Amino acid sequence: MPSAIDEPLAESERQMFDKPNLQLRDPDPYAFANRIWRLTLVFAVLCAVAAGPYLAGQFWYTARYNTLKAEHDAAGEILGDLRPRLQDFALASRMVAKKVGPSVVNIYRPHFRGTDGQGSGVIMDEAGFILTNFHVVEDAKGLRVQLDDGRDLDAAVIGYDRATDLAVLKVNAENLIAASWGDSDLMELGDMVWAMGSPFGLSRSITFGIVSAKHRSSQNGIRTASVYQEYLQTDVAVNPGNSGGPLVDLEGRVVGINTAILGETYQGVSFAIPSAIAREKYEQLRDKGYIERGYLGVQPSAVPERVRRKLELEQGQGVLIADVVADGPAGLAGIQRFDVILRWNNHEATNPTMLSRTIANTQIGSTATVLVKRVEQGQVVEKSMDVEVGLKPYADEAPTKLD
Repeated sequence: MPSAIDEPLAESERQMFDKPNLQLRDPDPYAFANRIWRLTLVFAVLCAVAAGPYLAGQFWYTARYNTLKAEHDAAGEILGDLRPRLQDFALASRMVAKKVGPSVVNIYRPHFRGTDGQGSGVIMDEAGFILTNFHVVEDAKGLRVQLDDGRDLDAAVIGYDRATDLAVLKVNAENLIAASWGDSDLMELGDMVWAMGSPFGLSRSITFGIVSAKHRSSQNGIRTASVYQEYLQTDVAVNPGNSGGPLVDLEGRVVGINTAILGETYQGVSFAIPSAIAREKYEQLRDKGYIERGYLGVQPSAVPERVRRKLELEQGQGVLIADVVADGPAGLAGIQRFDVILRWNNHEATNPTMLSRTIANTQIGSTATVLVKRVEQGQVVEKSMDVEVGLKPYADEAPTKLD
């Protein structure tokens, strides 16, 4: 009997082994690794998306810290180099305060409470003359002045000028320290200035800034009480109570009298009467008690365009006479309504306000030469006339002293 191994294969088994195209393949050794790599990449991307904001924030903060640290270290080195110059500026500011401080006074009305009854002033003469604003002393029934050394004294009004908002007081005291005058005409935009006074009654306060503009007047849109007012504009902090105090330059010299601000409270714009005006008015008020102004008896106005063309004037040339007082100096000299003044003595007339100031500053009783242009018998002509300068009527600016 044949053994089992020698038994013939079943037909099905024979067919399986006899198929010529059947091949047995080993599995791909890289397939599993590829799947793992792809899963790892997806996981990494998901982690990066989730952690992105945090990592970006950390990067930004690190970069910002490095920038700030570098700037901090550099600033320390530069400030160290600048320190001598900064110390010079700080020293200059302290010296300005010491120079002008003893001359600055606090003015108050004993029967008033609050800042409405307070202001500032500056001693301009060791004899006891103090310059301040007219609105500080207007309608005062009594005035007291506190000096830097602590003395509290009665003050009398020597004279005032409503048109320029200036007044001069007098105290009877010894050992007074007077401030010195500077020249506002020499000040340039950007020059450093200091204001000293008693804002809100806080005496001996000093603030610092620069000259922002010059020759501010009604022609620049500034509301003024008269054509004789002109201001230095600064960014020095000035508040109620500062009025009448000095504006001083780098040498502690008075270049202005602090007078006004733009708005109800300080907003970065303040105004001072320039010393070029204040000094002249102070001396007249000190000596006479009032201001005398030259008088022509005309109403100056800007030249309308139709008149300019008719009289063949250059743009901005001349000042129109809108009206004439019949028995005034101009009327008596033959100046007529609708004449255009081209020149007053050596002053070229281009601005009604400046012409008014020039006339006001002309010596009373002197003879001024006026060049006018007009239409006469259908012809445009120029005429030169001599005018005797009169004394301006005072009206509400009566030269009387306050009680």
